Amino acid sequence: MLKTPFNKLHHDAGGRMVDFAGWEMPILYTGIIEEHKQVRHSGGLFDVSHMGRVWFKGKDVRRFLERLCTRRISDMQPGQCRYSLVCNEAGGVRDDVLVYRIDESEFMLVVNASNREKLLGHFDEIRGDLKVDIDDRTMKTAMVALQGPKVMDLIGKFSQEIPQLKRYRFVTKGVLMVKALVSRTGYTGEDGVEVILPNSVAGMAIDLIKREVDFTKPDAIIKPAGLGARDTLRLEAGMPLYGHELGEDIPAWSSDLSFAINLDKAEHEPKEQFIGFDAVREQAEKGTARKLVGMAMEGRRSARQGMIIQRNGEDVGLVTSACLSPTLEKPIAMGYVDSALADNGTKLDIIAGERTIAAEVVGLPFYKAKK
Repeated sequence: MLKTPFNKLHHDAGGRMVDFAGWEMPILYTGIIEEHKQVRHSGGLFDVSHMGRVWFKGKDVRRFLERLCTRRISDMQPGQCRYSLVCNEAGGVRDDVLVYRIDESEFMLVVNASNREKLLGHFDEIRGDLKVDIDDRTMKTAMVALQGPKVMDLIGKFSQEIPQLKRYRFVTKGVLMVKALVSRTGYTGEDGVEVILPNSVAGMAIDLIKREVDFTKPDAIIKPAGLGARDTLRLEAGMPLYGHELGEDIPAWSSDLSFAINLDKAEHEPKEQFIGFDAVREQAEKGTARKLVGMAMEGRRSARQGMIIQRNGEDVGLVTSACLSPTLEKPIAMGYVDSALADNGTKLDIIAGERTIAAEVVGLPFYKAKK
């Protein structure tokens, strides 16, 4: 398995390590619920170095990215991030990505670990004769996420500029004699930052944080958090995950991410439609057979991915993600159901073996942080 530059930190902190997309990653340290609540109430430190980080530069980079991404790219400002989908020709989702505009001719994409190799091949196919240099720096860089309501106060001790960043903006800062990219982004539903820095200083950066925060103290502002808490946090925030709510065979328009799909790209310069445009436009015009919904369940029993959803004894959908929400203290789930049943308040049944769990369609997200 591949190891991130923070591998020693995980073992020293008692991380329970698992194979995640070929990387040795911590699923938890002390417990998923404890780590989840730490992030919601104070702050958590996540190693997300397994995510792919790919730089793009050249004369035709905007044309290239407009063809690759469903979101409009060319009107982004330097220092701005945008969430986008990457579709296949049939209108399914190859991946969801975060696009960073560094300057007029340089961009960077953060992609899912499980899709990096697949996407690198896709990038080469799209590039063709376009003047674009592609530089995969995943193995040369590290990435951490600091998330939680008290994180910005802590960061304010190091920088006055970063706490002033707007959401989905980033700056390049000098850290330990090298440049680090710091963005006000995250995948937990909380405020915070994600930091990309060279492997060579990753360990020193953690030591710098430890000088301000003792992870071992019960009241520490931030503590390490694993992939388990990251998943329950993003589910409460109604954020889709590739392999669950998103996939090559799932219509992009059915995922409730229309904000990340610009169907009017040809009206702007450069006049490039994204791959899968015709299929996605048809999805938008005619509707999709199923839609992504949130579901709240009665009792304390949680559903699981892949469980069948029924209405009056007939199969009408599938659960994509589920957990017993540590914040709301009740079971929640996301799943795809027949479009006619996607309205809030619709009563459904989730088939859990020989038992049935009563569920109701509710609006997403389940949880929204206070400003």
